[in-house]
Amino acid sequence: MTFSVHRLAVLQDNYVFVLHDPDRSEAAVVDPAVATPVLALLKELGAKLVAIFNTHHHHDHVGGNRELLAVFPKTIVYGGAEDRGRIPGQSVFLRQGDRVTFGDIDGEVLFVPGHTRAHIAYHFPGHLFCGDTLFSGGCGRLFEGTPSQMVASLSQFRQLPPDTKVWCAHEYTLNNLRFATTIDPHNAALTDRFEVVQQMRANNLPTIPSTIGIEIATNPFLRWDSPSLQAVTNHQEPDRVFAKLRGMKDLF
Repeated sequence: MTFSVHRLAVLQDNYVFVLHDPDRSEAAVVDPAVATPVLALLKELGAKLVAIFNTHHHHDHVGGNRELLAVFPKTIVYGGAEDRGRIPGQSVFLRQGDRVTFGDIDGEVLFVPGHTRAHIAYHFPGHLFCGDTLFSGGCGRLFEGTPSQMVASLSQFRQLPPDTKVWCAHEYTLNNLRFATTIDPHNAALTDRFEVVQQMRANNLPTIPSTIGIEIATNPFLRWDSPSLQAVTNHQEPDRVFAKLRGMKDLF
């Protein structure tokens, strides 16, 4: 049995993901920015909350923790070991290679600093919950980390199976691809994807999840070894290519 993933659009452009195991009538939530829609969905599903999987400490990822714990006090709150003291209610402190379970599904913890110094991601078979490290068509800003850290973090994602679904926490795809087409205009896969995403967003459709395969083909922040992007940045070293691209995106 695998879990189903319910995507909740909250705040301005956040996504909260609720994992549901109907056999056990249990649920877990990834990065609950707010609690109210999560509680409503749990009631609809008839499921009790057993786990909160936080990727990092930013308020738009942990803002609903305490309210959820007030209703489901036995819920286990997971987060990165280096986020100690920054995630409300955190009870488990995770490091690279640790394992987590939901129902009968086992997942791996990836330590992926860059956006923050303590950021982690959760890789379950076929699913990557990556917070703000990798976005559809982009990546997170470097608030507490370095380009070399982010390249190392994103390199871990590039090794995952291509059909792995990428559940990132924001609906940024359209703007990300708009930038990407300015620096990688001859990438046919990117051009095709941009057209599709424009139509999806015009119809108010979500672009998440993406897949690892799609991101490798079209996301410039996973393509530091592309000769065309090396030419654009005038660098060949991955850290420098990435840093130049990130700086360009910050100003876009």
